[in-house]
Amino acid sequence: MFTTEPASDAADTVAYVHRILKEERDLVIGSRPLEAASFEVDGVRWTYVFYESGLSVNVLYTLAEGGKRAVGFKLSDGMDVPDELADRFKFARQRSKLAGTIRGSFFVLKHEY
Repeated sequence: MFTTEPASDAADTVAYVHRILKEERDLVIGSRPLEAASFEVDGVRWTYVFYESGLSVNVLYTLAEGGKRAVGFKLSDGMDVPDELADRFKFARQRSKLAGTIRGSFFVLKHEY
């Protein structure tokens, strides 16, 4: 089950995502974090932060050496690309039967966290 908690109760989770964004791409998200989640499935740590603007940031981090490690950005339907991301990332559109049109982007992590 996917469960979130208020960002104020998940300060370590939010700080983890913000640290990665700052260290990897010198990014600071301007919107206030609302909810966060972190869990591990089959050796992969998944971390999500959902922002007031409608932005969702997730970190996929395979715990085993050499595994996939990336940060993903998802925009809610109708949302403009945040200024801090607009010049740095291209957002692709994808159709989903469940979620409608999804716009997202990602980057691969270069360091260990």
